[in-house]
Amino acid sequence: MKAIRTIALICAIMWSAALAAQLPGGGLNAPSVKWSADTETVSDGVQRIVLTADIAAGRHMYDFGPYTSGPNPTVITFSFEGAEPEGGIEMLTRPERHYDKTFGTEIGSFSGRAQFAQRVRIASPDASATISIEWMTCDETSCTPPEDAELELSLAGGEPAAQNQTAPLSGAAAQTASLAGPSDDYAATLPPATGRGSLWALIIEAVLWGFAALLTPCVFPMVPMTVSFFLKGEGGPARGRMRAALYGLFIVLLYTVPVAAIILITRVVGGDAVTADIFNWLATHWLPNIVFFAVFMIFAASFFGAFEITLPSRLVNKSDSKADTKGLGGIFFLALTLVLVSFSCTGPIVGSVLIKSTSGEFWSPIITMLAFSLAFALPFTLFALFPSMLKSLPKSGGWLNSVKVVIGFLEVALGFKFLSVADQTYHWGLLDREVYLAIWIAVFTLLTLYLLGKLHFAHDSQTTHIGVGRLALAIASLSFVVYMLPGMWGAPLKALSGYLPPMHTQDFIAGGYSAAPAPSTAAPAGVTAPGEGKYSDFLHLPHGLKGFFDLSEAQEYARATGKPVFVDFTGHGCVNCREMEERVWSAPEVLQLLRDEFVIAALYVDDKTVLPASEHVTTPSGKVLKSLGKINSHYALTTYGVNAQPYYVLLDPNDCHLLTQPSGRNLDPQAFAEFLRRGLAAAHGSEN
Repeated sequence: MKAIRTIALICAIMWSAALAAQLPGGGLNAPSVKWSADTETVSDGVQRIVLTADIAAGRHMYDFGPYTSGPNPTVITFSFEGAEPEGGIEMLTRPERHYDKTFGTEIGSFSGRAQFAQRVRIASPDASATISIEWMTCDETSCTPPEDAELELSLAGGEPAAQNQTAPLSGAAAQTASLAGPSDDYAATLPPATGRGSLWALIIEAVLWGFAALLTPCVFPMVPMTVSFFLKGEGGPARGRMRAALYGLFIVLLYTVPVAAIILITRVVGGDAVTADIFNWLATHWLPNIVFFAVFMIFAASFFGAFEITLPSRLVNKSDSKADTKGLGGIFFLALTLVLVSFSCTGPIVGSVLIKSTSGEFWSPIITMLAFSLAFALPFTLFALFPSMLKSLPKSGGWLNSVKVVIGFLEVALGFKFLSVADQTYHWGLLDREVYLAIWIAVFTLLTLYLLGKLHFAHDSQTTHIGVGRLALAIASLSFVVYMLPGMWGAPLKALSGYLPPMHTQDFIAGGYSAAPAPSTAAPAGVTAPGEGKYSDFLHLPHGLKGFFDLSEAQEYARATGKPVFVDFTGHGCVNCREMEERVWSAPEVLQLLRDEFVIAALYVDDKTVLPASEHVTTPSGKVLKSLGKINSHYALTTYGVNAQPYYVLLDPNDCHLLTQPSGRNLDPQAFAEFLRRGLAAAHGSEN
């Protein structure tokens, strides 16, 4: 099959070339893409080359690839006289990606106009650049043969850089200027390696919360209203099934569409970077995290019976009155009434589902909300289809308030995660690991006492005994408390690694900290040693590992020692990052490879430390990035096209090109060790 696709591709190129040669003004005399280049000054001694491709109408040009069986990728190569490249090529225009059935692979392409940028440091007043470009374009019926062009560009307008001056993002200076070429050099258009398991975990959690919401006292009493509405329906079974399906659909849309609209509007108005900034701000800035913490505490107090949170009765009553009308309008307003009435119970659940998903892809909040709403709507749809099922449900009673109180305890525990994120990103030092654990131990101990009937709240019914189900929950809660207790003395608690503050915040560890031995290679003279560079006074690596938090320092040490660079795009509020560190990095084989064979560069994308003015970065849109996290996030997005963590990149110590395809979240230690070994073999010139 692969051979057939290759032959078909060759025939298509030959046919399109012959056709183009017969057309007036066709063939190679009329290139399918017109290229132009210009320069702009970034800072003293640093210029930015902007390369523009104007693509012929109706045609599309392919991205950098690489493709083992597919179209010819675009190849851009820079060579300089009197200048040095800084970092790789930035794709100012993001390609449209889709799965191509003809080639049997995912491809990316540009239409209309595409722009690319390359930063250069000027070393001579008569500096110049030669840009070699190869590309291929196709339309709906044919492809051109590969074309090429060469541009000459004078960089004489820039002044040479001052000696020993470090420009923003200089850590990428040694990276190859061309992103095309060998497949391992590919960077900018790699799909985000967020880890499929991460998204599926969010979906499963959202589904479970959707089913759990049915048992809350705000939602459960709505079941009889649903059944009574559909019992009055006319038109036979077929019409009844359609009405029930529409009811479920309206519930899903009322939860999902507002979230999708907000995300899509921000993408259309501001682009990917703006949406990423919004989610990054929501996930890491102190203000939304403190607000979320306060909201969770308020909802928890409401669940405990301190007060009742409800939407304005006028809004609910107006929606309820319109639910009595016939047709689609009545079904829609019945669904709207359900959503509004259940708000006080589903609000915190929806909030936690959405907030947890904002640290991933742009589409994660939409997908997780869709999963939640489908699970939430399914029971109501089934009761609308089969009203007789109502007889099998338990009657409303005190057990519903018990469910509400249990959710209140969970809200308290989850709420402290937001306070912890703000504490870590701003280095307040309020919630060290043992303080956080002490709060959770207290919360789940009280939950155990409540389930055993030793603790009562205002709206609880009097109970003379506890059932088997309640006893099982109490045992589970108490077991969780017992599991957490050793953590107060430094036990790793790997199952909670994504939720707990890092181990280095723990003040007391029984038996001392089991740190990894320092690398055997001492720092060469004049080179910063691991653990002694920038930001190491407030940033730390897990398991006693020593490394860097500035890419340029890591690359300098890598060149001096010959070790490849392990770049870890991470974040204080990244649950998956902590989980990887505690469950995968701690594996003996992985830990040995990281400790002895790699130079680690941990780049925090959410750290709020404001850097000196000399290290600020100005984006193409003119926005000035001042904090360490924003600069690292911008570098990850423009260089590798990713905005989700964790993301692991292995770079060659000499020219800093990619050694192998980057990796994301992967909880299999053996697979991660193999990823490290592939990079190590590539760095030493071996073939796997």
